[in-house]
Amino acid sequence: MAESTFDIVSDYDRQEVMNVVDQVRREIVTRYDLKDAGIELTLGENDLVISAESELHVAAVRDLIQTRALRRQLSLKIFAFGSLATIAGGRVRQTATLQRGIAEDIAKRIQKLIRDQYPRVQARIQGDALRVGSKSRDDLQAVIRLVKERQDEFSIPLQFTNYR
Repeated sequence: MAESTFDIVSDYDRQEVMNVVDQVRREIVTRYDLKDAGIELTLGENDLVISAESELHVAAVRDLIQTRALRRQLSLKIFAFGSLATIAGGRVRQTATLQRGIAEDIAKRIQKLIRDQYPRVQARIQGDALRVGSKSRDDLQAVIRLVKERQDEFSIPLQFTNYR
């Protein structure tokens, strides 16, 4: 009997993030409390930068981003907001790193969780993903249920792909 596998990955849809940023920009222009606040929202390759005249404005934009992301079924765990920094002219900036891929320490924790519960299932770290394999498809489905139940323990969103 051949081995069945699936991958545990942490990824996000870049187009959805771009849509969120676009929606937030449009709302900033129309909201009276944010309209003349000099808010700049910049989406980079792996980060999102919010700069404004005050901490209140940055917090309001951050809340807008999180609300729009939830409406578009994006996990809030993809945004790792850094601390507020004061920049020139008394402005405030906050950078959110967009998290993609499973870090090695988190992958090892997931691997140990799977190994402790299902010793016949093999979990192998492959780059920034985790490949889980077993001869029993029932065990693989049980592993998916287990990881979904315990997903709150991890600081990144997890998806299950390439089920074969």
